Amino acid sequence: MSKKKSESGKTSEKLTRLDIDEELRKKILPFCRLKKGEIWKDPKGKHKVGVLDATSISDTKKLFSKENAQLVINDPPYNVVVGNANTQNLSKIDIDKYIEFSRKWVSNVLSVLDEDASLYIWLGADQNDGFQPLPEFMIMMREFEDLKTRSFITMRNQRGYGTQKNWMSVRQELLFYIKGNPHFKVVYTEIPKILGGYYKEVNGKVTDNFERGKSGFIRPGNVWVDIQQVFYRMEENVPGAYAQKPLKSISRIIEASSRKNDLVADFFSHSGVTLLASEMLGRKCYAMEIDPVFAELSIRRLERYRKTGKYGWQWNNPFPEVLRMKD
Repeated sequence: MSKKKSESGKTSEKLTRLDIDEELRKKILPFCRLKKGEIWKDPKGKHKVGVLDATSISDTKKLFSKENAQLVINDPPYNVVVGNANTQNLSKIDIDKYIEFSRKWVSNVLSVLDEDASLYIWLGADQNDGFQPLPEFMIMMREFEDLKTRSFITMRNQRGYGTQKNWMSVRQELLFYIKGNPHFKVVYTEIPKILGGYYKEVNGKVTDNFERGKSGFIRPGNVWVDIQQVFYRMEENVPGAYAQKPLKSISRIIEASSRKNDLVADFFSHSGVTLLASEMLGRKCYAMEIDPVFAELSIRRLERYRKTGKYGWQWNNPFPEVLRMKD
């Protein structure tokens, strides 16, 4: 599908959200190679993608068999309704049911975690409903004694939502847990050191952080401000996938918390970003996705990268078999 220009010369994404457009989904499903319970195995022998349920222990065993993951990166449904008329379609259930859903998939993650492993969980907080499910989820996680809290990361989105009567919401929460004593590698951002300060006396001389630092760039803390939120003008954009995570954020996690050839897992594949980042960084990835449409998207994104070197489709259509465009 080619890009369409408006009178103003601007371009926009032409494929509607695949999680809420039932008519479009019906047209796409015949072109999805996997049905419920089926697993795609990478012809190159590296990755797997399954149309599987993250809350099912039998599905988990089917995907992993006897293998264990050294890193799991999950971006589950947030149980948060945000924004405008379009995003009001995001699903929301009773908080107790949501926590029970979360408890099941976390248990399944634990069943495949290596002795020394890391777990990252993207989550949201509904500022219009008691900030749920973030506090309930964090308390629930205390039940899993094998998991230890490591950090509470905030990623700043460049675009946000809100009204004229509240602060603009631009944050994205990321919880970091560990099991055992996993690998961690210090990485650096692309932001140069531009702020002085942090004065300290060393060998009788007062120095600032510029002088003491080992790099001319910033070591990421637990507030990430240098990552661009994905939107249709970016090559990595996957049309139809709502709230996809930036490739740079997932790559940062993988670089810091895994080694080459490690097994990285994602129980909620969605746009396939964990699969793609694992391929790019020399890791193996096993991904689950309960929706065959997004499982197909994940596989196609990997195949497109291998064929063209591109990270996504920008405003183009990942399903050229389907000609429908959003007006």
